[in-house]
Amino acid sequence: MNQPDRDALAAPGPLLLQPDAVLLPEGPADGWAVVIGDGRFESVGPAHELERAHPLLRPVRLPGHLLMPGFVDAHHHLTQSFGAALAFGEPSEIFRRVWVPLEGALDEESAYTAAKLAALEALRGGFTTVADAGTRAGVDVDVVASAARDAGIRCVLGLVCNDADSGDEASHPAVLENAEKHLARYAGDPLVHASLAVSIPEAATEGTLRATARLAAEAGAVVQIHVNEHLAGVERSLVRHGVRPLEHLHRIGALGPQLLAAHATLLTPRELTLLADTGTAVSYNPVASAWKGNAVAPATAMAERGIRFGLGTDGTRGDGFRLAEAAEFAQRLAYGLGTGDSSCGAGWTWLEHAHSGGADAVGLGARTGTIAQGMAADFLLVDVDTPELALSWDLPWELVRRGNRDQITAVYVAGRLRLWKGLPTDWDGPALVRRAAELARAAVGRADVTRVHPTSTVARALHRSGERSTQQ
Repeated sequence: MNQPDRDALAAPGPLLLQPDAVLLPEGPADGWAVVIGDGRFESVGPAHELERAHPLLRPVRLPGHLLMPGFVDAHHHLTQSFGAALAFGEPSEIFRRVWVPLEGALDEESAYTAAKLAALEALRGGFTTVADAGTRAGVDVDVVASAARDAGIRCVLGLVCNDADSGDEASHPAVLENAEKHLARYAGDPLVHASLAVSIPEAATEGTLRATARLAAEAGAVVQIHVNEHLAGVERSLVRHGVRPLEHLHRIGALGPQLLAAHATLLTPRELTLLADTGTAVSYNPVASAWKGNAVAPATAMAERGIRFGLGTDGTRGDGFRLAEAAEFAQRLAYGLGTGDSSCGAGWTWLEHAHSGGADAVGLGARTGTIAQGMAADFLLVDVDTPELALSWDLPWELVRRGNRDQITAVYVAGRLRLWKGLPTDWDGPALVRRAAELARAAVGRADVTRVHPTSTVARALHRSGERSTQQ
């Protein structure tokens, strides 16, 4: 196995990196190289051309490695990391029983630590960007921004703008004033990009839904809303508004390129047309569908219709390769088996939506997600000289089906080496994990969390004692 020179990779730029191949939008390019400086790709092209054009730069050779875009997590909840395992075996809409009480039990230190822990897991899984859909913790959202910056990950940071349950008409202008301040607060920040968020459509008044859409569109930002995720949510909208959640947003003028619709698992043919016609983006969250959903989003149909979408973890597990695999696997099980579609979009579809498609969905398509001149140098160095990938016939497919985070040698964000072989380069990752374990026990103990399903050990004991149920 070839080992790159860490010191050379961590040196201040500009750097001329020469891997075996660079993953471009059209596929892997053998013998290509990149020059990174000032946080961006200054040049991308054949290695011999870049060496000739930059004679003063000493090439850093990376045999056995692929340089590829970092993954983009299009849907995350960074301050929920303390309770990630509480979702196992639980039915849908656990936000009411688990996430709301858990985040409500976080103080400033625990919210920061939870967010930084989630960011570390994301970096370890090859994510260079995460979209946080807004925290319910009673802390300044800048706590989450600080955690992302300190971890070294790019973050699209949502501010929750719910106001439907306030019961106070005077709160509506305050919500919008805070939204405007939030959008301005991170202007020019190299890693944090402001976003607005509404938990679910019924959590905000129609006026606020329209206004946040307008504010985000004017700022070039996105509004993140959980839409058509669960049957209960669809039914509530039908009872309250006479239309489904996505149709409700369309009727009040909140659909459009500024909207990032989280999940969108329960879609009618008409709703697919609405997404395509309005340019609305979707975060397709296949692992969340498997763990706690009612359905799998028709992502293959979305790709065919030109609907913009990225892949999201929903905080389930921070592994970009496994997420891409789950994206293809879920389509195969939910749609491909019944139609005889053995490809379900092929490897390139899911790989592309895991980086460039995700960057577009979260509003950063002009900044990151692609290895190209002028784009942010957010990328991975992946060891392809492994039993899983060395005998390559179709590298994009193999990355989807056989790639894993253990093959990630290095993670760069904004041109800086942030992670080396699973560990942060400029802060103490293991110390953070130890502190998180302490704080998590205390936070979960304070929170009024209600779980339907027992732990696996309790369920096993009940099973062996004959007290069986469908929930075990």
